[in-house]
Parts: sequence; C-alpha cells; structure tokens
Amino acid sequence: MSSGDVTTTGSGGAAGPPGTQGTGGWSAVANPTRRPLLRRVLTVGVASSVFLVCLLVLLGILGRALTAQTIVLAALVAIVPLLVVVPTFLWLDRFEAEPNRYLVFAFLWGALVAVVGAFFLNTLGLQLLVDASWRDPLETGAVYLAPVTEETLKGLGVLLVFLLRRKEFDGVIDGIVYGGLVGAGFAFSENILYIGQAYTEAGSEGLTSVFIVRCLMGPFGHPLFTALTGIGIGIAVSVRRPLLRVATIAVGWVCAMLLHGTWNLSALAGTNGFLEAYLTVQVPLFVAFIAFLLWLRRREGRLIGLHLSPYADAGWLTHAEVQMLSHLRLRHSARAWARANGGAPAKRSMDAFQDSASDLALLRSRLVHGTAEPDAAQRELVLLEAITAHRRDFIGSPVT
Repeated sequence: MSSGDVTTTGSGGAAGPPGTQGTGGWSAVANPTRRPLLRRVLTVGVASSVFLVCLLVLLGILGRALTAQTIVLAALVAIVPLLVVVPTFLWLDRFEAEPNRYLVFAFLWGALVAVVGAFFLNTLGLQLLVDASWRDPLETGAVYLAPVTEETLKGLGVLLVFLLRRKEFDGVIDGIVYGGLVGAGFAFSENILYIGQAYTEAGSEGLTSVFIVRCLMGPFGHPLFTALTGIGIGIAVSVRRPLLRVATIAVGWVCAMLLHGTWNLSALAGTNGFLEAYLTVQVPLFVAFIAFLLWLRRREGRLIGLHLSPYADAGWLTHAEVQMLSHLRLRHSARAWARANGGAPAKRSMDAFQDSASDLALLRSRLVHGTAEPDAAQRELVLLEAITAHRRDFIGSPVT
C-alpha cells in the first residue's frame, strides 16, 4: 500500500449524537491499542524486579542521611509539585492517551533507576575530581558532571519506552509526556533528599527555603530538561535516515544537558545571581514551553482531522465523526453520551473507538512521511476493523 492510498471498502455506522439510541449489546471486540498479555506480563515482571532493587537501594541511601520520620515528612512535601506537574503532562496526552503502565514505568524509572544510578555515578565522578586535586570539584560536578549523568540516565528511560512500544510512539507529544514524567519522578526522589537534609540541618526554616526554590520556583526543572530529550526522540520518529535519527536524539539530549547545566550554574551564583537568571532565563523558557505545549495539542487535533479525512472519503468514517475525533470537547461529549445510553460497557466501546481512530490517524501520518513500520498495512486494517466493530454498537447501519 502506498502512502497516498486508503482502503476503500467502508463499513459500519456513525456514532450517534447525544440522545440517539444505540442498537443494543456492546461490542466484545478487543481494543487493538492494548498490548499482548504475555508481553505485558514479562515487561511488568522485569520492570518490577528492577524497580524493587532500586527502591531498596534508594531507601538505604536516604536512611544513611535521614531518619525515618524526616524521610516521610520530606516525601509528603515533595509530593506537592507533582500535583501540578503530572496533571500538566497528562493533560497534554488527551488525544491519544498513552497506556497507564508505560506512564507509571516512566515515572518510576526517574524516581528509582535514574536517581540511584545518578547517585553512584555523581559520587564516583566527584571522588575522581577530589583525587585529582581539582580546584572546585563541587561546582564542576554540579555544572558539568551532574547534567551529563542525570540527563543520560533519564533519557534512557524515554528511549526504552520508545523501543518497547515503537509502533505507538507517534512523535513529539509522546516524547514530551514520557520525558516529563521521567523528570517528575527524578525530581520527586531528589527533592526528598534535599528537603530532608535541609530540615535536618536548619529545621523548618531550611525546609521552607528548599521547598520554595525547588518545589515552587522550579517544579518543571527536571521535567523540562528531560522533555528536550523526549522531543529529540519524538522528532526521530518521523525521520527516515538512521544517522539523522541518531542526530536528532543526540541534539535533544545535548540541549537537555545544557539547560540543566545552566540551571545548576545559576543556583551557584548566589541569591541575586540566581534570581536574575531565574527571571531573565528560566521564566521566559517556562512560558515558551507552556505555549509550545498548547500549540502542540491544537496541532495534534488538526492532524487527526487531516489524516482521518481520507477514510471518511472512502466510507470508513463519516465527516461528522472526523470532526468529533479532532476536538477534545466533542470527544468528551461522545463518551458522556455513550455512558448515558449504555453504561460503562458503552463507555469502554467509545473509548476503544476513539483510541483506534487516533492510532489510525497517527499511523497514516507515518505512512505519508514514509516512516511507518513494515506491517503498517496490516495494522491499518486491524484498526479499521476495530473502528467498524465498536461503531456498530452505537448505530449498526453502514455509512452511506
């Protein structure tokens, strides 16, 4: 199948507007966006073992510096920025929601694997600098060593997700979501250590000071750094040449390290220097990042409409459905209608319809750009059949 072709045999019906009665029993057809059970079990088993080992090591690291009560207090305080950061990245991921297990994997990779790995590598690097009688080992470690080790380990988490679910890693938004959650997990564990140490050394005053700087002024620090690596990986999805793919990933990784190093450098510049750098560099970057996220989400809706339109022309969808699928407000209304008319089973069927349609649009985008996987034609048919089966639950008559 060429990138410009669409299967032309349409079937099924349109999801009715709110108030339209469906035809009865809801489809038992599997949602094709779900992963095979065996692969899921193996992935979860291996990941759980790695995470458990890293958790034990992290607790040992924290336990050497902090009491159990301080660890609990610091953890409760460190949760506060997550209440803003995590929902922000999940909000971005609305058109084609990533599987929960991969989102959890990304967060735990940052909170456990990357943190533990960075602790040992940073400690080793600092010791080497001290042994070499380096003039400013602490500043060198903070500005040059830590950004390299931490962004490399965090970026590996995003890269693993990309390799594990290559067929559904669709672009920049996926890279930002996974990178942001890896960074959020890393910041959470790191904040426990810094907040706990500040509380141990200076009591409530020290805790408040660190909380303001790390949790209120810079909650998106680590997520933003690693999101740059995710952007590089997301761009690589649409690149044909292998060397250029590697280059785009490398550029994102380097940008993450540079921004991380700049942040750490500003933190060493004293209160006035930090505030100046924060207001003139970090705040504008954060505002630009939020604006970029807003643009990306609107763009994804337009792309879904663009790439589903040929299927509507071929009879697989109606243009009203394409309109619904490309606007979050209309998608929400359709899910609400499904639940009102058929309860939770109908809602699951509508979810599967929307998920499959989003996957189909992004698959067609890769076909158009010539970067689709070898079995893209078979995957296209699977998604079309799933869309047809789940739609039939709501209308049951062919598109005319």
